Amino acid sequence: MVRKIEGVTRIPVPGGKVIDEHIGRVNSGDEAVSIAHMTAPPGWEEPAQTPEFTEYTVVLRGSVVIEHAEGTTEVSAGQSFVSEPGEKIRYSVGAEGAEYVAVCLPAFSPDTANRDPDE
Repeated sequence: MVRKIEGVTRIPVPGGKVIDEHIGRVNSGDEAVSIAHMTAPPGWEEPAQTPEFTEYTVVLRGSVVIEHAEGTTEVSAGQSFVSEPGEKIRYSVGAEGAEYVAVCLPAFSPDTANRDPDE
């Protein structure tokens, strides 16, 4: 069945990052996948997490820094990053901020992100 989704649901996050969810649990009721457009201000960072989903990140502007078990990876505009379920990761952005798209399989949920409560 074809479904047209009329718009996004804006989800503000602490620190000024904005999530515009196009497809996912909040905006469209989809649990299999989430697709969101993120805009993060300069210097934004989030707590470490160990998600239960695969996350595909496509950077459109600026750069996203991902801390993980093997070190730190900086992903610039035009580049992408994939994290697998069970990998402990931590996202932050550089001094210029960042704009990126995240696709999560299955769909993102706060419960399955497993954010580190100590941060």
